[in-house]
Amino acid sequence: MNDPRPLAPAAAKAVPAREDARLIETDIPARLDRLRWSGFHTRVVLALGITWILDGLEVTLAGALSGALKDSAVMRFSNLDVGIANSAYLAGAVLGALGFGWLTDRIGRKKLFFITLALYLAATAATALSWNLASYALFRFLTGAGIGGEYTAINSTIQELVPARYRGFTDLVINGSFWLGAALGAVAAIVLLDPAVIDPETGWRLAYFSGAGLGLVVFVMRFWIPESPRWLMIHGQPERAQRIVAEIEQGARHDGSLRLLKIRLRMRSHTPLREAAHTLFVTHRRRAWVGLTLMTAQAFFYNAIFFTYALVLTDFYGIGASQVGWYILPFAAGNFLGPLLLGRLFDTLGRRVMIPLTYGTSGLLLALSGYLFAIGVLSAQTQTIAWMVIFFFASPAASAAYLTVSETFPLEIRALAIALFYAIGTGIGGVIGPALFGALIDTGSRASVFAGYLLGAALMLVAALVSRRYGIAAERRSLESVARPLAAVE
Repeated sequence: MNDPRPLAPAAAKAVPAREDARLIETDIPARLDRLRWSGFHTRVVLALGITWILDGLEVTLAGALSGALKDSAVMRFSNLDVGIANSAYLAGAVLGALGFGWLTDRIGRKKLFFITLALYLAATAATALSWNLASYALFRFLTGAGIGGEYTAINSTIQELVPARYRGFTDLVINGSFWLGAALGAVAAIVLLDPAVIDPETGWRLAYFSGAGLGLVVFVMRFWIPESPRWLMIHGQPERAQRIVAEIEQGARHDGSLRLLKIRLRMRSHTPLREAAHTLFVTHRRRAWVGLTLMTAQAFFYNAIFFTYALVLTDFYGIGASQVGWYILPFAAGNFLGPLLLGRLFDTLGRRVMIPLTYGTSGLLLALSGYLFAIGVLSAQTQTIAWMVIFFFASPAASAAYLTVSETFPLEIRALAIALFYAIGTGIGGVIGPALFGALIDTGSRASVFAGYLLGAALMLVAALVSRRYGIAAERRSLESVARPLAAVE
């Protein structure tokens, strides 16, 4: 890709070119990238990271509550029912990502924040009122649609508001905050499924209401986040973009050694789907292959294992449903510490080193621990430790899949690219995974479950090889130099 054409530094205000009122020259991307970390960026991390906490809460509750749903006199779920309901959640996430991803690129990032969050709140509260498998699966589907839409808008916003030097670490930590939600879900399950505290039939319903309550807090925090100036400058609102950047600069220091390079853009109202498809599958088909591989591998790896985590503990290790939360806490800790401790290396050693390393290591470790599980040498405690170590590496790997897709495609189709590859990857790996593992666990055969683990490990190893061979070294580079905007002109 060619870098945006460097021009002599000029006034910050975007000025329409004389020959075309739709043509602007702007230094907005350079001004955003030269900023040092400030209170504004911290607020962005908090307001966006809590969405991943919500997702972690949802997924953990679905796993931790599976035993309660099986024991429920009303629901009476089988292992297959649990897998079907979890797959419904992921199917909703797939379709929600596609629909809302298209809208995110068309009407802006901020508007989608509130639409998708409102859907999540309503559907999560409705899940607490489920009366059978069909209603539970429907409400989980709608909850997933809200979360899927959040993925596209939020990952786009992270990339477009955070300076290039911090982009990898910030993206990984925000995505990794999913596991703070997982820890909250585990604690909620411990308390709400304890018969000495509350009737488990009521407890699992209250657990879902707790997710809706947290969502209300997020709704208020969203007002902290402005629309993406990068999106605005292309979609005919350069004056508004300038005002937002000026407000951000008032509370942040900048690196004066960085030149304010300008980029020339032809503003547009939207990007036709035909142009988007050509960009994704012709112009950037190699990047598309990398993104699809990373997304598919991590989706199967994560969703298949985590959605059936509780079933392995209850069916093979005899752990009571009310005690599963204690085993999720260390697992969640490993998942959050991975991005936190390894995230900076994605900006220093670089993407082409760290992505293959984390994918490959987690795949090899899963194969090894799967073998130990198959021969029966692990206890519930050592199994949890094994998963904790595996996902210390798998968590930054999974987050890096979103990072890769969101920074290696042009701004005009960034959200759609995230949505498309998330949808395809999750559709292939995520939707199939929980149902497959639910069926494998139902056989009662450790060898059958081990075969599923080997499949997950193989996918991660393939992704490691593909990213090493074809990945992009995007660390510390402006988004516009990694993927030139479609609206850019010479």
